[in-house]
Amino acid sequence: MSKDYAELHDPNAEYTMRELSSETMGVTAKRGGGRDVEITDIQTTMVDGNFPWTLVRIYTDAGIVGTGEAYWGAGVPELIQRMKPFLVGENPLDIDRLFEHLVQKMSGEGSVEGVTVTAISGIEVALHDVAGKILDVPAYQLLGGKYRDKVRVYCDCHTEEEADPDACADEAERVVEELGYDALKFDLDVPSGLEKDRANRHLRPGEIRHKAEIVEKVTERVKDRADVAFDCHWTFSGGSAKRLASAIEEYDVWWLEDPVPPENLEVQEEVTKSTTTPITVGENRYRVTEERRLIENQAVDIIAPDLPKVGGMRETQKIADVANQYYIPVAMHNVSSPIATMASAHVGTSIPNSLAVEYHSYELGWWEDLVEEDVIEDGYITIPEEPGLGLTLDMDTVEEHMVDGETLFDEA
Repeated sequence: MSKDYAELHDPNAEYTMRELSSETMGVTAKRGGGRDVEITDIQTTMVDGNFPWTLVRIYTDAGIVGTGEAYWGAGVPELIQRMKPFLVGENPLDIDRLFEHLVQKMSGEGSVEGVTVTAISGIEVALHDVAGKILDVPAYQLLGGKYRDKVRVYCDCHTEEEADPDACADEAERVVEELGYDALKFDLDVPSGLEKDRANRHLRPGEIRHKAEIVEKVTERVKDRADVAFDCHWTFSGGSAKRLASAIEEYDVWWLEDPVPPENLEVQEEVTKSTTTPITVGENRYRVTEERRLIENQAVDIIAPDLPKVGGMRETQKIADVANQYYIPVAMHNVSSPIATMASAHVGTSIPNSLAVEYHSYELGWWEDLVEEDVIEDGYITIPEEPGLGLTLDMDTVEEHMVDGETLFDEA
């Protein structure tokens, strides 16, 4: 980076009545058992996967290093560098206070939602990794323990002929039979050849028939061997979404994801309540404050927060806690490297209403090479008992696949 964002001037961050640093809060008592640890540095490295993953490392004066990941996107590494002065000298075990400290310090730069929350999320994941290593416990233990030893994974599937119902069905069968997954997802916002105007969000009858045929072919091919969800990526109008959801009610659809744009909660609620097709939403909302509105209005049947985007591990658990009050399961959206994928799995084992965690990189041959450990086996993630996230970065793989111009992390 040519600019040192850690030195960026921001009067809002430099003066706030709700200053939550250890110095201001008077958090100065000595801690026993090797817990008197200070953060000395924070670094990022962006890896060019099927998404440009932003990996985060927190260094401490105890020589213990934690690794996290923020959701991909421009500006995230700069924001993390911006927050470095607010964390150096702090004890990484104070995860909740440091999270709120960053939210307050970055309020002028948008810590309500968007990439600022994403940047904080990456730091928060790294804090869980380093805290688990300091305390010699797996990250899920910091979240209250576990409900299950393994977390189910659903595979986001693609084919070069993504608009061909038979090609999608063939790929579904291959992923089930050859790769061992019993949970899948396919895109429905694919061209049918019948579009007249891509801007108005309206689906013509022929387009709905085409999408219903994809659903029919895929679900009929795998039958009870796999659950299958379908993603719309916030593409359609409320009326079109209702007609589409109605058209696929007769098929065994696990869920229909993001059928309308995320901004208008009332439209989302109306679509969800109009159909027996389960509706899933959540990856484009931030923190529990936004996800809560979807849940309390019962505008979703399944909630889908993206952990390294929504606020991190504890924030995702808070979302799951609210959802559990409404008997709503959690299917975590995830397009991450093994780091945030495993962070999602740790949360998935710590909550009662975990449904599955997404895997979006089955076509990327080196995804699992990024870490030294095995991550996914037969469609499940076994939760590690090693401290922190239980993963070790393979630095050679990280260096090989870094985005051009990036710098490798310092040695631990």
